[in-house]
Amino acid sequence: MDLSGKVAVVTGAGRGLGRAYAEALASSGAAVVVNDVNAEAAAGTVGAITAAGGRAVAADGAVGGTEVAERLVATAVERYGRLDVMVTNAGVLRDRMLWKMSDDDFDTVIDVHLRGTFTCARAAAVRMREQGEGGRLILISSPAGQRGNLGQTNYAAAKAGIVAMARTWAMELARARVTVNAVVPVAATEMTKTIPAFAPILAEAERTGGPLPAWLRRDEGMGTAEDVAGLIVYLASDASAGVTGQAIGIGGDRLALWSHPAEKAVAHADGGWSAEAIGAAWGAFEPETYGIPAPKAPVS
Repeated sequence: MDLSGKVAVVTGAGRGLGRAYAEALASSGAAVVVNDVNAEAAAGTVGAITAAGGRAVAADGAVGGTEVAERLVATAVERYGRLDVMVTNAGVLRDRMLWKMSDDDFDTVIDVHLRGTFTCARAAAVRMREQGEGGRLILISSPAGQRGNLGQTNYAAAKAGIVAMARTWAMELARARVTVNAVVPVAATEMTKTIPAFAPILAEAERTGGPLPAWLRRDEGMGTAEDVAGLIVYLASDASAGVTGQAIGIGGDRLALWSHPAEKAVAHADGGWSAEAIGAAWGAFEPETYGIPAPKAPVS
């Protein structure tokens, strides 16, 4: 996918998934504004991109508030003349069980993930509508936002909200030819090392220095950050002009389209439902599962 002439902003691009996204966009021809709360990390990503012959500039700052969001867009315009792609990747974790989670734990994660996505997407949308040439908003969600996860009240809520915003903005920005999609990545990063379902496997791979097991890449869709980057490049390209309002999963050897919430089963009662009638009818419904299933290694 040739992204020559396009300009992208990637938040949280100092390491992990964000760095992989920024490097992939640059290698495909885009100029990239590399954001990270850690100025040294942002500079490191820029150095890697420029050393490989790409174009990039660092713009450090913690996403969440309007000032940083608007500064990122202004940096893209001042340095490269335009903005075509906004990738909202920045995130933090403050994992606690519900009864142990503090207000600050909750607010910090919501501010970076949910509010940061909102402010950066809003600033980008304003610029893209002014340019009148369309654009791409690529919002990073998580399986935790689709299914819930132990100890991640704040993170799961933010990531679920991001998918909801993608669907809403896809409608609002359609006339401006700005597509909006949520990416649901699964990759071995510092964040995923904290997820109980994957932590032991990732720790073992890190200890041995070997690749992730083939079954994990295929059956569980868990791979490296670089495995996810191809989807970011595709969604940033002209080839994806007809793709919007979607939640797309990727990881390892797996590419998936997540379904949107829909009524699974419906029953009717003339005159409405009493509590007793609901209790009697409930047995006909098959409840949904929840939580991220633990990986199941194949039996040798």
